[in-house]
Amino acid sequence: METVELKVEMVGIHEKRLRKCLSKLKGIEKVEVDVSSQKVMVTGYVHRNKILKAIRRGGLKADFWSTQNELLCVYASASYGSLRFNNFNFF
Repeated sequence: METVELKVEMVGIHEKRLRKCLSKLKGIEKVEVDVSSQKVMVTGYVHRNKILKAIRRGGLKADFWSTQNELLCVYASASYGSLRFNNFNFF
């Protein structure tokens, strides 16, 4: 059994579309979706390239998760809270 981590750009109803695309593949045991960090974890007996291909066929932008994605999510969430320029708050 293999766990594949993917970065999928999701907005609104894309989670439902994502689950529908993955339900067509045989051998998938579990799908975990974290919408805030746009991370999807798929566990099962399916090759990782088939999972990526199925998601892209569904019209979603996807790529394999990397450590850079993890760092970008942490940096973005930490920096937007305190963004100031000449005493004006932007967020």
